[in-house]
Amino acid sequence: MEVMSHASSFLLPALPSNDDPGVTYALVLLNQRLPRFTPLLWQRSQLRLCADGGANRVYDEMPEILRDEDESEVRRRFKPDVIKGDMDSIRSDVKEFYVNLGTRIANEAHDQDTTDLHKCIAYIRDSTPEVNKNSLNILVAGALGGRFDHEIGNLNVLYKFSNIRIILLSDDCLIQLLPKTHHHEIHIQSSVEGPHCGLIPVGAPSACTTTTGLQWDLTDMEMSFGGLISTSNIVNEEKITVRSDSDLLWTISIRKAR
Repeated sequence: MEVMSHASSFLLPALPSNDDPGVTYALVLLNQRLPRFTPLLWQRSQLRLCADGGANRVYDEMPEILRDEDESEVRRRFKPDVIKGDMDSIRSDVKEFYVNLGTRIANEAHDQDTTDLHKCIAYIRDSTPEVNKNSLNILVAGALGGRFDHEIGNLNVLYKFSNIRIILLSDDCLIQLLPKTHHHEIHIQSSVEGPHCGLIPVGAPSACTTTTGLQWDLTDMEMSFGGLISTSNIVNEEKITVRSDSDLLWTISIRKAR
């Protein structure tokens, strides 16, 4: 089975010299508190979308994150390429501000069957036909916290677009899907993430999961809700391997800046 490699190098202050130059990052900003490292994610990304009220967060919170810089200059510099969603959350003053800077507004109010994140992922998929989807990484800031049904909706998007790498991010952790169609190698960026991690079988039980590199490795282990799930595990090595007969969610803590 083919091996899929993962690394959170987008969290590093400088990309490592061996980072794949073919990787394309796209950033989606949701209507939750933005992580403190959002400016770094913005810098890494070639395409930036706000999901509806996520535009309010960029407008209000980027100047708070970059307190030492001029507020108006920060707002002009961090201009999203697209604001997409049903437009029920974005403030009128914020919408006008970004429209005047050239941001595209994609009103999807007619579609009430999908979430704003779903709409943004579909837009990125359809608007980047020249990008190899195997090299596309979609970073989602503000994806965790707030209402539980919103969080579950965001997790559901990982499964809906399981052929695209989507990483959900908060100040505290990241979550991504490890599809059962591949074996996985996770290269730990120990300066910015870990040591706490977890592997969670959301959607279907796992009859057989095997890992290496964890403090409590799994060997042909069954996992299911109501049974064993691997939470509060610890990364012990720089490379973690995962093999499973089921899709798994991988989560790892993000270190606070010192």
